Amino acid sequence: NQINMASSYVLFMLSLSCLASTTIALGGNFNTDFNILFGDSRANIQDGGSSMSLAMDKSSGSGIATKNEYLFGRFDMQIKLIPGNSAGTVTTFYLSSQGPNHDEIDLEFLGNLSGDPYILSTNYYANGTGGREMQFYLWFDPTQDFHTYSIDWNTQRIIILVDNTPIRVMHNRESIRVPFPTSQPMKIYATLWNGDFWATRGGKVKIDWSKAPFISGFRNFNANACIAGPGASSCMGFNGGRNKGLDAQIRKHLKEIHSRWVVYDYCRDFIRFAHGFPHDCRKNKQTLVTSH
Repeated sequence: NQINMASSYVLFMLSLSCLASTTIALGGNFNTDFNILFGDSRANIQDGGSSMSLAMDKSSGSGIATKNEYLFGRFDMQIKLIPGNSAGTVTTFYLSSQGPNHDEIDLEFLGNLSGDPYILSTNYYANGTGGREMQFYLWFDPTQDFHTYSIDWNTQRIIILVDNTPIRVMHNRESIRVPFPTSQPMKIYATLWNGDFWATRGGKVKIDWSKAPFISGFRNFNANACIAGPGASSCMGFNGGRNKGLDAQIRKHLKEIHSRWVVYDYCRDFIRFAHGFPHDCRKNKQTLVTSH
């Protein structure tokens, strides 16, 4: 009993030590939490830091990034996209580390001609390697009102959500030699830039500069996340496990979204992977089969 009590005391003290070295971010403010990256006054913070707009004209786009770096957490941003003819524009909300072998989790909104839907392109990089694109049409007009877009990230999976509905889950498959972002702290970015060399119909539709300035709105940024610091290893257990937020009903709804709204899935690109799909695609298919 004395041994058990001693062991319990050691574990208790270790947990206190981890908590002491972990800084948790709750909430968010554009004034206090972000720096302007480019575009100067085109990045316009308003309402005491609760809202912001990014503008782009022929001279420049604009963007911001958090002062802190995070290692795991959930990040929410309400975004209202460019109305009308937004062809060639790219509005983004993403996480990224620094350096050539960087990690990144992407949400990119690809503009389109008036009346045609936006495409939400999702992707992630691990150790500098990306190429895991999955693109969706949205089931609403994202220019009419603000909608909430979220990245929920821990060591075991990444969930992309729209209005709290998961649309994509990316599991950690390092066990089959698929890189996954688990160790590099990342900043949060929001940007608006000229992507007309690729963004709309493969670059066939260019920006109509007579419609400038183009403006995207952002508000109510929220981070429930672990701020990386000297004790960044203490973030490793943050934000739950593999199945957090993925009950049977949500998984069923996820399949329905994939059947109706997916525009592109790298794991279905038989031209790009004519000589065989990546390991993570094969694992995805095996998981779907065994789950029935």
